[in-house]
Amino acid sequence: MGVKSKAAAAILVLLMFLGSLWLQGGLDYHWDTCLKGYNQVNKFHQLSNSSGADAAEDPRILEGCPGQTFQVSMLLTHLLAAPAYSSDVLLQPYLSSWDELVKFMESLGPMVGLISKEIETKTSVIRQLALLAEENPDAELSPDVHSINSGNTDVGTKNNAEASGHASAYHSVRSMIWVELNRGLVDFHHQTDSGCRTLLRLHRALLWLKLFLEKLAETPVAGRLRSPSELCREAYQRTLANYHTWFVRRAAELAFIAMPERGFFFRLVCVQNQDQLSTVLTRVVEAIEEVYNRTQKALEENGMLDLP
Repeated sequence: MGVKSKAAAAILVLLMFLGSLWLQGGLDYHWDTCLKGYNQVNKFHQLSNSSGADAAEDPRILEGCPGQTFQVSMLLTHLLAAPAYSSDVLLQPYLSSWDELVKFMESLGPMVGLISKEIETKTSVIRQLALLAEENPDAELSPDVHSINSGNTDVGTKNNAEASGHASAYHSVRSMIWVELNRGLVDFHHQTDSGCRTLLRLHRALLWLKLFLEKLAETPVAGRLRSPSELCREAYQRTLANYHTWFVRRAAELAFIAMPERGFFFRLVCVQNQDQLSTVLTRVVEAIEEVYNRTQKALEENGMLDLP
């Protein structure tokens, strides 16, 4: 079977997969909710932080890449603005980082672009929750909207002084965790649409992309450069594959077959060779790692690494 035939088969399998998720209620929000979330992005509370000001003058910031929808410079700017305080992550630049990563995935073609749609629904969930919290800062979130089991108000609640002091419940990762635990919105035994559960899914996907970009940045001392398809599949097998069913794993691996060759990534970030690509991606990977480690610590401290 040729590459085109495999790509066609992959499209069919992925469409069947997404359709099955829709029928089973596996997608967090319907497509119209996703689009609504995007239309409301500009209404999301714009949060200030000293790291954002520092990022504007940070020498690690890259220049823009003309003609590309995905801008690695914007991704790096958002990632550098996300860390806050000693161990927190601001949600606004965190979600903006995901906006750029979605563009990155969509640029890799319709196969990987389909996967990015699920990411969009998850960022929309957190944005919708943030908007509700902005409109009703003192009210409980409606259980009929979020399917919350309110019987877990005593589970793993941790009083985080930094988080509780924020004006917005969804100001940062730790403020969101603190508020949702205290309101009983996190269910440790049943699936819900809480911000914490949604963040965990994004967190796992971020590790996958981090490992992929890390591998793509590697320059072997000897031997050939491995194909992006091979690297992406390997990163997936080490991360997201651990949480997916056999069917989902097969669909994902078929999608990676249609991934562009390495030269495409040179053009995507406006570099000429592997050494330059390595320099750019290493900066991005380091920024992702800082955000990932902070989020990992916050989730782990509150026993949220295995939310259903």
